[in-house]
Amino acid sequence: MNVLSCSINPLKGLYDISGVEVGQHFYWQIGGFQVHGQVLITSWVVIAILLGSVTIAVRNPQTIPTGGQNFFEYVLEFIRDVSQTQIGEEYGPWVPFIGTMFLFIFVSNWSGALLPWKIIELPHGELAAPTNDINTTVALALLTSVAYFYAGLSKKGLSYFGKYIQPTPILLPINILEDFTKPLSLSFRLFGNILADELVVVVLVSLVPLVVPIPVMFLGLFTSGIQALIFATLAAAYIGESMEGHH
Repeated sequence: MNVLSCSINPLKGLYDISGVEVGQHFYWQIGGFQVHGQVLITSWVVIAILLGSVTIAVRNPQTIPTGGQNFFEYVLEFIRDVSQTQIGEEYGPWVPFIGTMFLFIFVSNWSGALLPWKIIELPHGELAAPTNDINTTVALALLTSVAYFYAGLSKKGLSYFGKYIQPTPILLPINILEDFTKPLSLSFRLFGNILADELVVVVLVSLVPLVVPIPVMFLGLFTSGIQALIFATLAAAYIGESMEGHH
């Protein structure tokens, strides 16, 4: 019994640590699940911005594009180039996925700097960019993992798992570990950069509220765009790697 209690105590400690929170959150109770309401609100706003912009821009498509149609065609061409460069000749079916990732992350990151989320009061917590929450970035990273597993299995079948013992079976544990580190690096890189950027702006605004924060805010817009590009490029690279079978 003493051995059993000793083994239970560390597990209880780990469970208690898992409940630690940073800041306050606005929760919704959906069925038996507790979800972060502020993340869903801001995510829906970002999705509405994307859908509304595309609908307005291409509702009357022209043979010679102008204005919004021209801009979105340029964005589409850019996403195609990124997908083709990283995936190869079979990039076509993956353009919608890579494009969705890039646009959602890009608009989410910029919304944190451009939209006045703070003026909207919640019972608990506050609104911020969707990518400022680790749950969002982890979900995007897991979607990427599912995508590259699907890409590899759909092309190679069960022989896809042969990559884990290449070039030698000794590397099996490392190759398996790589599939865990990919979503971890994707999620924490995006979350850490966006959180740090917003914290720096908040601190500077509280200390020097007039001129100094403005250059930092412009730098934040630039780095936010770069982070969206990095995430989309790595997602495409992982998909291309799983289809080609090289590292």
